Amino acid sequence: MQPKRSSRVGDQIKREISEIVLLILKDPKLGFITITDVELTDDLRYAKVFYSVLGDEKERKESQQGLERAKGFIQREIGKRIRLKHIPRIIFRYDHTTERAARIEQLLKQVHTEPKVEDEGKV
Repeated sequence: MQPKRSSRVGDQIKREISEIVLLILKDPKLGFITITDVELTDDLRYAKVFYSVLGDEKERKESQQGLERAKGFIQREIGKRIRLKHIPRIIFRYDHTTERAARIEQLLKQVHTEPKVEDEGKV
């Protein structure tokens, strides 16, 4: 079974936005941004673009503001690079997946380093 058209177009938009952010945008407030996923509606009118930022909360907020300022430019660039009847409206969303993964990893390490209850009686 072939993937849905929205999925294929979403993958292409992800590649294009990643390239635009990396090579073209020159906003100093944009941190180290990674485009993690793009979800398109079936009619290709709206695109949720998920991103992650390397850094703290302040850098994440500045990057969000930078992306919002560049939204119109990014949409125009996508229109030039991908032939579509309608250019999708972009909605940027921060991707919390990396933070959740780090928290889970921290909890697992904590569980493995704490002494077991049954081992305490043998000391």
